[in-house]
Amino acid sequence: MTEEDFSCGNTLFHKRDARVKIIAAVTLSLVLALNSSISAAFAGLLVGATMLAFSKPTVSILIKRMGLVNIFTLFLWFTLPLTYQGDSFTGVQITTLITLKTNAIFCCFLALIATSSAVSLGHGLGQLGLPAKFTFLLLFSYRQLFIIREEYARLQRAAQLRGFIPKNTLHTYKTYSHLFGMTLVKSWNRADRIHQAMILRGFKGKLIPLARTTLCTADYIFLALLLLISLLLTLFSYYSKFL
Repeated sequence: MTEEDFSCGNTLFHKRDARVKIIAAVTLSLVLALNSSISAAFAGLLVGATMLAFSKPTVSILIKRMGLVNIFTLFLWFTLPLTYQGDSFTGVQITTLITLKTNAIFCCFLALIATSSAVSLGHGLGQLGLPAKFTFLLLFSYRQLFIIREEYARLQRAAQLRGFIPKNTLHTYKTYSHLFGMTLVKSWNRADRIHQAMILRGFKGKLIPLARTTLCTADYIFLALLLLISLLLTLFSYYSKFL
């Protein structure tokens, strides 16, 4: 999950500034989340799927991500229609609405947020006015995930080279507990060395991006179009109640 599978590309969505995509993603997500109309939710899903198609994701990875997201909605389909207070038809309607909204928001986030790297998103949040400490913590937490995974993979390979074979035994449980403990210790040491290296290079608590980005006319048009779509979805959701 720490790999940026959708951030590399040359599509319209990859070229847009991270700040624009963050604003558009948050707006669309709020509109879809607060929507209570099945028809409007379906329209939002069409919008999200269209944007996702234009971002040209890797199909195999997209199917895996969609499957993980819809595990929860599949569970709802088996439980909510049977346990909802009232008739089962109302439960089916609510489950359908949740499914459409979940997939619509997921498609919007993949098309808008996943097409930017974590670094550009972090700096984009900072440029939008979020506290510097928050963006600093976000970027370094994301970086630390790679260190923890790398240290765990190294220790796991070392155990396998020494003939360790996982079994349902007390020795296996002890070995895994030692692996997890040593992973935390080694990742802590790595993080401390990184901090010392940054101080030696003059780090004073502020991250300076390597590339300065500026908003262009295409970014403003892109944002205006998505905000207009959000407004249309809001109006459609409101008026569909009276149809």
